[in-house]
Amino acid sequence: MTGRTPARFTADDYRARMERAVRAAGDAGLAGLLVAPGPDLVWLTGYAPPAATERLTLLLLTPDRDPVLVVPALEAPDAAAAAGAPALTLRDWTDGKDPYAATTALLDTGGRYGVSDNAWALHLLRLQKALPDSSYASLTEALPMLRAVKDAAELELMAAAGAAADATYEEIRKVPFAGRRESEVGADLAGLLRRFGHSQVDFTIVASGPNGANPHHEVGDRVIEHGDMIVLDFGGLKDGYGSDTSRTVHVGEPTDEERRVHDLVREAQEAGFRAVRPGVACQEVDRAARAVIADAGYGEYFIHRTGHGIGVTTHEPPYMIEGEEQPLVPGMCFSVEPGVYLPGRFGVRIEDIVTVTEDGGRRLNDTTRELVIVD
Repeated sequence: MTGRTPARFTADDYRARMERAVRAAGDAGLAGLLVAPGPDLVWLTGYAPPAATERLTLLLLTPDRDPVLVVPALEAPDAAAAAGAPALTLRDWTDGKDPYAATTALLDTGGRYGVSDNAWALHLLRLQKALPDSSYASLTEALPMLRAVKDAAELELMAAAGAAADATYEEIRKVPFAGRRESEVGADLAGLLRRFGHSQVDFTIVASGPNGANPHHEVGDRVIEHGDMIVLDFGGLKDGYGSDTSRTVHVGEPTDEERRVHDLVREAQEAGFRAVRPGVACQEVDRAARAVIADAGYGEYFIHRTGHGIGVTTHEPPYMIEGEEQPLVPGMCFSVEPGVYLPGRFGVRIEDIVTVTEDGGRRLNDTTRELVIVD
């Protein structure tokens, strides 16, 4: 992820997020959080350092001091310009100096800290060497719901990203499919996502005919043929927040079986959506969608979870899968995307992003879920 999140988030917004993170860390029995460059750092501070840097950059969140961002001196001006910088104390270091000594001086010698999942092993090992009595936990495992509940401004951005993905689908339906390679249609999808405001395209799945039975096929050189069922799944980031939607189209008239399977997946997707309401466990969304497909005799062909969270990344907690007992909370955003995949033949997937409301759920994708015929 590159760039900063929109200026509509203020230093006070980021301060509130960091305070919330510190409270959550304390509730989880952690002495604090160590946040490396990545989506957590962007969400907490608005700062996105260069993705390729090997120099230590680390946000320290502990209950006994204001947030501290350890940052290389040559990148300090950009860090100071971030929207959340007024809520931070910057501690810069120059090449040739030991940044780990300055960092560990701010930590408890025997503390247990949550560390963002994408922290470099190099940095974590050096911290462990400097503080051999300390211990560390994955931030996602320790605080899986840290970013899960979106506020009103975040929901506005999520809705805008969903609308941009919807506009992309409305336009892609108009392009020719038969006789073109999947990769060509994938390029069309990427161009449309950018046209409608996406700064980052994360994936463009165009899975035609038998390729549709592979949920993560993405694109290939296969030439799309008349009579193909095609799974389209695409998304990325718009103004720092994610889109992700799937629709299945058909080149020419489908067979009775193809239409029946598509209708089944559409019914399952509707059942998953209707299961969404505050207090319901995430697994109940999966159970509702999966039951429809299993009852129709296609259970073995639904081979993935029903959904995943989405926000400043396109895949994050919570997950809609059996065994996930996390209750749904208003403001959570996640996909509902059941599918059926018949090996060697075709696949069908229908996906909307859904947000939990006070009395149910609201879709952030509004394009038709009927089987669309394309040329």
